[in-house]
Amino acid sequence: MTPSNERPPTPARRHTPARRHTSALAAGTAAALGLAAVSLAGPASAASTLTVAKDGSGMYTTVQAAVNAAAAGDTISVAKGTYQEIVNVPAAKSGVTIKGATGNAEDVVITYDRAAGYTDSDGNKYGTLGSSVATFSANNLTVTGLTVRNTFDKGAHPEITDTQAVAMTAQGDRQTFRNDRFISRQDTVLNWAPSATGQYRQYFYSSFVTGDVDFVFGNATAVYDRVNIQLRDSGAAAGGLNGFLAAPDTSSAKTYGILVTGSSITSSAAANTYYLGRPWHPTADAVGQLVIRQTSLPAAVKTAGPWTDMSGYSWKNARFFEYGNTGAGAGVNSDRPQLTDAQAANYTAQKYLAGTDGWNPVG
Repeated sequence: MTPSNERPPTPARRHTPARRHTSALAAGTAAALGLAAVSLAGPASAASTLTVAKDGSGMYTTVQAAVNAAAAGDTISVAKGTYQEIVNVPAAKSGVTIKGATGNAEDVVITYDRAAGYTDSDGNKYGTLGSSVATFSANNLTVTGLTVRNTFDKGAHPEITDTQAVAMTAQGDRQTFRNDRFISRQDTVLNWAPSATGQYRQYFYSSFVTGDVDFVFGNATAVYDRVNIQLRDSGAAAGGLNGFLAAPDTSSAKTYGILVTGSSITSSAAANTYYLGRPWHPTADAVGQLVIRQTSLPAAVKTAGPWTDMSGYSWKNARFFEYGNTGAGAGVNSDRPQLTDAQAANYTAQKYLAGTDGWNPVG
């Protein structure tokens, strides 16, 4: 289903242009950023802190320039300001930390106007992944105290039919996002596993995410712990359709997909206008996995049944569960599968993130 007057059916685009350019983008990122000649070989050196400031008082005036110069393990400290740019942190930059210098995410904003339906200089559509304002591909990455915002306004661009507008793509393993803000409307945060069955774990803590259509989505293992998730009001009347929070496409080979735990979901939207999720099914082995537990739900959530089908794939064939939720949007009925206490013990942030190496960034 699609919110009225919002956009053409999302599933049709997700199966075609939404992922069409993913491989080419992944392969071309390093070359496009001029990183092919960077070598990390040679004697180990102490990690450095690189500073970024728009006014020229730092070592660099753009975040991307600092990323290009950084070695694995370095810290990039970004001064207060609004940085209008696309940022890509490639896989070679393992262990990099990017932090807002003030500690207040509202002070340090990386922003751009980008949509899947926009075209590059060769006339090719960017696609969903290419619409991302910030793409983080490095393992062991930490991002803290930043806002990443995609300002695409579909109302101002009726000629654009592919309206996915990703703020941030996380596509590395052992990535941590603390005290951050991610802002868009459709497809705000992409939790992506370049190899669908590979180990890609991403931890979001004490952060803010907002959107209206499938705005937490993907096939990686991602935990949203003590996060404020805001369902944006698109104007639907009570009982209508404003949007969908999540769209996981977890591989059936993976036990864990997306977990929202100990969080607060808020909205000023009318009652019963939001689904918590729907199962994105772009490949035969995609069986979306999503648990929302011990989280406050607003009246905007469709209490009778907060899950819905996608592209003809039934939500009942996905792995959607709730546990111990509260608030006006909470409820228990036959269309709201609940974990038992015994099951819930295996669906915690620690269990999702432990993987094969016992990683535990929680809290």
